[in-house]
Amino acid sequence: MSTGSNATPDVGANASDAGRKHTAGAYDVRTVIAGLIGLYGLVLTIMGIVDYDDAARAKTGDVNANLWSGIVMIVVAVVFALWLRLRPVVVDPATVRAEAGEGTSDGSDSAHA
Repeated sequence: MSTGSNATPDVGANASDAGRKHTAGAYDVRTVIAGLIGLYGLVLTIMGIVDYDDAARAKTGDVNANLWSGIVMIVVAVVFALWLRLRPVVVDPATVRAEAGEGTSDGSDSAHA
């Protein structure tokens, strides 16, 4: 029967996955947050450097709000990126293999089977 041949690849897959850690990588929400905050911070920093005139100075009480908020946002994005790098989300390979054939959670794949 086919059950004997299916057991052999699973054992080999377990052996090869045992030494490797699977991380969430780009699917980690911290990646998106760091990217968006960093992009907005970069835009605000550039606007603070390029477009700081007397009218903006009068509105903010002689503080370059775009520049400072942009710098803070870049620092926060770097902190998120460091957090992502130093403490990655480790995905259990056994869970990934177990969920590989399950499909969607709303049951929409069962209508096609």
